[in-house]
Amino acid sequence: MSKEITPYKNSKLSKKEQVAAMFDKISGNYDNLNRVISFGIDVKWRKKVLQLVAKTNPENILDIATGTGDLAILMSKTNAKKIIGLDISPGMLEIGVKKIADKGLSETIEMVLGDSENMPFEDHFFDAITVAFGVRNFEHLEKGLSEILRVLKPGGIFVILETSVPDKTPYKQGYKFYSNNILPIIGKLFSKDDVAYGYLSESAASFPYGEALNNILRKTGFIDVVAMPQTFGVATIYSASKK
Repeated sequence: MSKEITPYKNSKLSKKEQVAAMFDKISGNYDNLNRVISFGIDVKWRKKVLQLVAKTNPENILDIATGTGDLAILMSKTNAKKIIGLDISPGMLEIGVKKIADKGLSETIEMVLGDSENMPFEDHFFDAITVAFGVRNFEHLEKGLSEILRVLKPGGIFVILETSVPDKTPYKQGYKFYSNNILPIIGKLFSKDDVAYGYLSESAASFPYGEALNNILRKTGFIDVVAMPQTFGVATIYSASKK
């Protein structure tokens, strides 16, 4: 990104600290608001991530920026023995722990408070790693990706689900109007944090996507990098592996 996009423009906190504070504030409405903002299509995207991961028959899965645990819970369908959801927001994790307990998955899924750029895991530990709508919140993108590469097993799969920007008319113009004008309004109506969804919109628009992110993944050391645009390009699923 040409400039660092942060939630609170005049804050002296680091981006990492600002993101954690922001998600703490919006955690109570986050799940429902996501469904509204994406018209529920994000559920379909997550299922495609599940399909990619399930094909590899993983035993250990790490879901980074897990939030309230939606993707970690979905990953339980892979029959993995252990799933860890990592996030820097205690508020989001608290809600996720309750959701996991309600589904009887507490023995399989563990929620961990931690930093994606400095993770408390051994090298080559996870068969599969996922990140849904989280990499654009990394304070240092390449550092976070390098840390992911470190804890991924050789031959393991890394899958990113992230927003992107449509390239074709009229989807490009429609997406720009929606993200700049409608999304922040919806966020303000439903969220306790007036700036949160303005930040999410701005960060999505400025984040590298498609071949640009592919190249960053390759530069970091990932192999077999593939980008799969979803729903006219408003989101993209990236799949990569490790030598």
